[in-house]
Amino acid sequence: MARYTGPMTKKSRRLGVDLVGGDKAFERRPYPPGMHGRGRPKESEYLLQLREKQKARYSYGVLEKQFRRYYEEASRRSGKTGDNLLQILESRLDNVVYRSGLARTRRQARQLVVHGHFTVNGVKVNIPSYRVSAHDIIDVKAKSAETTPFIIARETHAERVVPAWLEVMPERLRILVHQLPTRQQIDTQVAEHLIVELYSKN
Repeated sequence: MARYTGPMTKKSRRLGVDLVGGDKAFERRPYPPGMHGRGRPKESEYLLQLREKQKARYSYGVLEKQFRRYYEEASRRSGKTGDNLLQILESRLDNVVYRSGLARTRRQARQLVVHGHFTVNGVKVNIPSYRVSAHDIIDVKAKSAETTPFIIARETHAERVVPAWLEVMPERLRILVHQLPTRQQIDTQVAEHLIVELYSKN
């Protein structure tokens, strides 16, 4: 399953936002990494739009081809295309596991899903891009509940902020999806209208 596996802190510095979530190595600076990072490239309209797309792609761990498909689906739906796009990205199973606090990062959440630790409505799902729906019930498999990641998740869950569209029962390692999120409930630092402008040109 193809995905970007390179250094995320470097990408975070390049784009000026913590793409990992809780990245202790991320240090916000007014210039990108590299020996030429202190130069001041001209901020063209295209560059700004591309940067926002890359922020979204790397934040959610999605490659270009799949991201484009998400955009095309979002544009076919009623409502704002940018809001629809972020809602699609947020409804990925790996993101839901991350948002629930059962994983420290989206990368860890993806790994836990791929290794088959979760069921959705009682059915095992090991596809990170699986899309949840309102009223879905996501559980950690009984055999997985006493493995180290989930022991840590139970013990530290009180430290995590869970968005209102989800409810988590940490002792049972259960996630309830009350609804799909609205734009106001998504805290990803991205200007989605610039992504829409970028794709609408093509």
